[in-house]
Amino acid sequence: MKKIKVEIRYTGRNFTANIPKLTGCVATGKTPELIRKNIKAAIDFHLEGSIKDGDQLPKEFLTANYQLVYLFDTESLLNYYKGIFTKSALMRLTGINQQQLHHYSNGLKKPRLASIKKIEFALHQLGAELLSVQL
Repeated sequence: MKKIKVEIRYTGRNFTANIPKLTGCVATGKTPELIRKNIKAAIDFHLEGSIKDGDQLPKEFLTANYQLVYLFDTESLLNYYKGIFTKSALMRLTGINQQQLHHYSNGLKKPRLASIKKIEFALHQLGAELLSVQL
C-alpha cells in the first residue's frame, strides 16, 4: 500500500492541507477532522478532473490502494490538541517551558529540530503508555 503525505498547517483560523504529490490539491477546514474529510473529497475531485482532461496521474494514484498519512507542523499540532493538553501538561511531558510552547503554537517562533523531536518523542511515549492501560 502506497503512503501519500498530506501536509497540515494552521492558518490562525483554519487548518489547511495539501498533497505534494498532487499539485494543486488542497483543502481547508476548522478542524483536522474536517480536513481529513475535505482532502479526501478534494483528491476525488482532482483525480476526476485530471482523468477528464487526459492529464498524467502520479503513479501512487493509479489504483485506490493508498493510505493518507497526515504530517502536522508543530504549530498546527499544538493548536489541534490545545483543548486536550494544557501548556503546563505539555511542559511536564516535553521539558519545554510553557512560554516557548506558547510561541510555537502561535507561530511567533519556529522550533528547532531538537525541540520538534522532544515533542514528538513525548507524545509517542504517552501514546505507548496509554496503549498499555486496561480498564
